[in-house]
Amino acid sequence: MTGARPRAAKKRRARERGGGGRGGAGAAAEAERRPVVATAVAAGGMLWSRTAGPALAALLLLAASVLSATLLAPGGSLERGAEFAQPRDLDQKRHIELKMDQALLLIHNELPGTNLTVYWKSERCYHCLLQVLAAVSRSGKPGKPGITAVTVSTQHGSVLQLNDTLSEKKEVCRLEYKFGEFGNYSLLVKHTHNGVNEIACDLVVNKNPVDSNLPVCIAFLVGLAVVIAVCLLRFLLSLDDFNNWIFKAINSRETDRLINSELGSPSRAGQLGDDVHPEAWRPSTLPPRLRCVDTFRGIALILMVFVNYGGGKYWYFKHASWNGLTVADLVFPWFVFIMGSSIFLSITSMLQRGCSKFRLLGKIVWRSFLLICIGIIIVNPNYCLGPLSWDKVRIPGVLQRLGMTYFVVAALELLFAKPLPDSCALERRSSSLQDILSSWPQWLFILVLESIWLALTFFLPVPGCPTGYLGPGGIGDLGKYPNCTGGAAGYIDRLLLGGDHIYQHPSSTVLYHTAVAYDPEGILGTINSVVMAFLGVQAGKILLYYKEQTKGILIRFTAWCCFLGLISVALTKISENDGFIPVNKNLWSISYVTTLSSFAFFILLLLYPIVDVTGVWTGAPFFYPGMNSILVYVGHEVFKNYFPFQWKLQDTQSHKEHLIQNIVATALWVLIAYILYKKKVFWKI
Repeated sequence: MTGARPRAAKKRRARERGGGGRGGAGAAAEAERRPVVATAVAAGGMLWSRTAGPALAALLLLAASVLSATLLAPGGSLERGAEFAQPRDLDQKRHIELKMDQALLLIHNELPGTNLTVYWKSERCYHCLLQVLAAVSRSGKPGKPGITAVTVSTQHGSVLQLNDTLSEKKEVCRLEYKFGEFGNYSLLVKHTHNGVNEIACDLVVNKNPVDSNLPVCIAFLVGLAVVIAVCLLRFLLSLDDFNNWIFKAINSRETDRLINSELGSPSRAGQLGDDVHPEAWRPSTLPPRLRCVDTFRGIALILMVFVNYGGGKYWYFKHASWNGLTVADLVFPWFVFIMGSSIFLSITSMLQRGCSKFRLLGKIVWRSFLLICIGIIIVNPNYCLGPLSWDKVRIPGVLQRLGMTYFVVAALELLFAKPLPDSCALERRSSSLQDILSSWPQWLFILVLESIWLALTFFLPVPGCPTGYLGPGGIGDLGKYPNCTGGAAGYIDRLLLGGDHIYQHPSSTVLYHTAVAYDPEGILGTINSVVMAFLGVQAGKILLYYKEQTKGILIRFTAWCCFLGLISVALTKISENDGFIPVNKNLWSISYVTTLSSFAFFILLLLYPIVDVTGVWTGAPFFYPGMNSILVYVGHEVFKNYFPFQWKLQDTQSHKEHLIQNIVATALWVLIAYILYKKKVFWKI
């Protein structure tokens, strides 16, 4: 057995500019990995004036989407281009039509008398069994190798291992390589001619791959250009000379129009003046709404809409197969976090207005019930299988998780609600931990809940599985526990809800080939969802308890961000798979909660001074969907298969076309939220 070695020919080096292999002692040189570029299509909604600013933000966001679509949509498929020129020694019948995130690999077996079996696995598949990729027959005659054409995944790096078919344990060679999308490669397996009986595995690039991340880069640059344009416009409007020039230009045209119309008469002018009611401009006696909370909710919601619509079919806009984080894994816990902040702010406000606790409890129960019903009946993924059947209906879900979390956290806060201390009282007490000490009963309850999660997760016996198992099952852990997906969390759901009433296609099926149903919004994970929401309650208390102490708020946000970050470091050992409790969205592990809560406090640390203190940014356009979150979420789920949110694509295997569609659909929901905001239409339950 020998390792793979690089081919020495200069011609091969010239053709292999885009990448190389990496193997054992003499592995082919590894390709330079392209950095993953996350997309952020954002439009800054700066104030043009008190009336023009919001409209400008929404219109610029839609303009950015259209401009991105224009730049990304020349005729034909930008990514795939012309058909690959097939090598002369490959029969045309073996041509394989490539799909998204795939490359063509031609395996040439030049070993006489040796049949090969090719095994494959993704480098992101932790402790996974190798899967059979292809069988390659032996070379029949000198110069006529056995050839097999296969497709390989380009989402992550690949591990290829070639074994002698007759002796499965005899490894011929092994290499690791990051294939590029729509690339054309050849793997040449042959004996060396240096007098040593060695086998060489050379990887040759027949046709360079395309840059599949280019559409994301263009969309990001367009969004950045819009933000810069809005900032420049805001700067110009801050200049007196520019404002005077605009005022004169508008005022002169308006004067001419009034002179030459009936609107210039005193009677009609009086009627126009009657439309403006002075009392509408009177400041409210209630405290101003914290825009940073709605802005943060809008950011999480818009990202959620984008990834739910497909995120351009990029792997980093999909949920992680098991451990680890992608962009899609950020949005739901952030939404839960900001829901917790809103719970405290809302309950406090209603109690200050004289609403009784009993009446508030009724509202909490009703709202939780409605969220659960909407999740089960309206937003149910089993509709894709046809008419909803009660024997197959999915019981857990996103809105169901929100409903249960809302009920527990809101009822807990209502039960122990206390009058809000004023700033003077806080200063007299001179306690930097007042926001925590005043909530010691709630914290005790949360600690008990978390102890229950830890006890069930690590000590509940699961038939056929090791106690405390946190793995994906399937081919993970060398295939030892194929039916143990999720350990105790999966077992509890299947035991209490039944396998037919939970999610049938978890993200772990992609890499780990899991065969059992598993629900990422299951029962056990709801405990940590409550913990996440309660950390959001803590953020709300900081904002309200220290509302006149900006420095105190920022210090506390920083302290919570660092504290939760250190807990995450200790639990994960700064490793994706080797920590005590890995970051895992499917399990809603406690490290996942502390990590995302740390990020959430950091985002509030940025948003609060920018949006609420200095007013540099109004929060637009994210503020508008944040004000109508339930309507936008339910609406985007119900209408996602309808035009103009989806249309027939010319090339369904193009990241570019999917990205255009998803950006436009997301921008449309922002525009809808803006229009509803201007019409004062809000769907509250």
